[in-house]
Amino acid sequence: MGDRALSRRGFLAASAATGLGVTALSGCGGDSDGGSSSGTTTVEWWNISTTQPTKSVWAALAKKFEAQNPKVKLKIVQLENDAYKSKMTALTASGKLPDVFHTWGGGVLKQQIDAGLVEDLTDRTKPWADGLLPVAKQPYLIDDKVYGIPFDIGMIGFWYNKALFKQAGIGEPPTTWGGFLDAVNKLKAKNITPLALAGKETWTGMYYWAYLAMRTAGIDALQKADEDKDFTGAGFVEAGQHFKDLIQLQPFQKGFLGAAYSTPTGQAATVGNGKAAMELMGQWAPVVEADAGKGLGANLGFFPFPAVEGGKGVITEVFGGGGGHALRKGAPQAAVDFLKFFASEATDLELVKKTGALPVVPAAASALSDPNTKAVQAQLTSATGFQLYLDQAYAPAVGQEVNDSVGALIAGSKSPEQVAQSITKVAKEEQ
Repeated sequence: MGDRALSRRGFLAASAATGLGVTALSGCGGDSDGGSSSGTTTVEWWNISTTQPTKSVWAALAKKFEAQNPKVKLKIVQLENDAYKSKMTALTASGKLPDVFHTWGGGVLKQQIDAGLVEDLTDRTKPWADGLLPVAKQPYLIDDKVYGIPFDIGMIGFWYNKALFKQAGIGEPPTTWGGFLDAVNKLKAKNITPLALAGKETWTGMYYWAYLAMRTAGIDALQKADEDKDFTGAGFVEAGQHFKDLIQLQPFQKGFLGAAYSTPTGQAATVGNGKAAMELMGQWAPVVEADAGKGLGANLGFFPFPAVEGGKGVITEVFGGGGGHALRKGAPQAAVDFLKFFASEATDLELVKKTGALPVVPAAASALSDPNTKAVQAQLTSATGFQLYLDQAYAPAVGQEVNDSVGALIAGSKSPEQVAQSITKVAKEEQ
């Protein structure tokens, strides 16, 4: 998350290739309120819900909002994760953002705020935003002001195939890193691919390094390293070494370095089709596994990232985040009305029931029925610490370097020490 800025020419070329085109770009962040001669206000809404059933559910919600607000037209632009991040980076550089846009909060949102591009929602969303779950709102609170409204909250953990674990003689999910490596070896001994990874999309590998850094250096060290612009501490190097130990076991599927996340032959499908035993992914994983592949049904299980023996972190400290919506500076009132609609109990109940989202409206928790969703919620409820995705928590260039350097570690072109040094170099350049 947080791809380096593209030139405007490069962005337009990439947009044409993905079917986005100049119209969507030029329509972002205009000086008008989106009104037309007919009195209709057009609100442009950019999101990353490209997989089913979420894509269809969100489209239906848009129609429902339009029916309730006949003078408002929602123009939806849906882009896959990495394409979205690249285009939003370009739009930020151009000074124009969509009326309503997906955000993970943290350092990327702060950069957009510092550029004067994001609407302060503190007063415009009271009192209805006060009733949302506090942990869900945290990533969008910058300098005690509200700049985003959450629609989801969750964490990264291991999603696993119970049948393949049983076949390999693994009775219970591992709770320690040593136990996890043992499980990987047991799976390999039975000719079962232990892990699926989308090596083409480096944010997927970042999850491993980030969690290992949390478990070795401790969660507080991640914030301190960002403040000090120094990631060369022993705990961060050890995190890279632990990850290298896993990589050397060759646990990933054949061709993983060229694999994407949500394509029919990608990470999610590999797990969803029973061709790998595990993936390290967020709360959305079951939905994407079923959309890209067949899905595992009752054979799907979830467990938190294991503790590292001798490390400063504990298994109850979680890594993740959720999704939210922010508004461009000067967005019309209709955009605020849409945020209120999307954060309502009625909408949240639909998201929980139909897309597997975790509720941000407390009353919507009654709709939880899937055991794995409940397991994730239980982990979040009992969490003793929470760390936002590093490529969102940190400044965009730093977050991208984390992704790129960890990707290089996976590919074998960087050592654990070089990963820490590269991130530190970029962090110091950002001062």
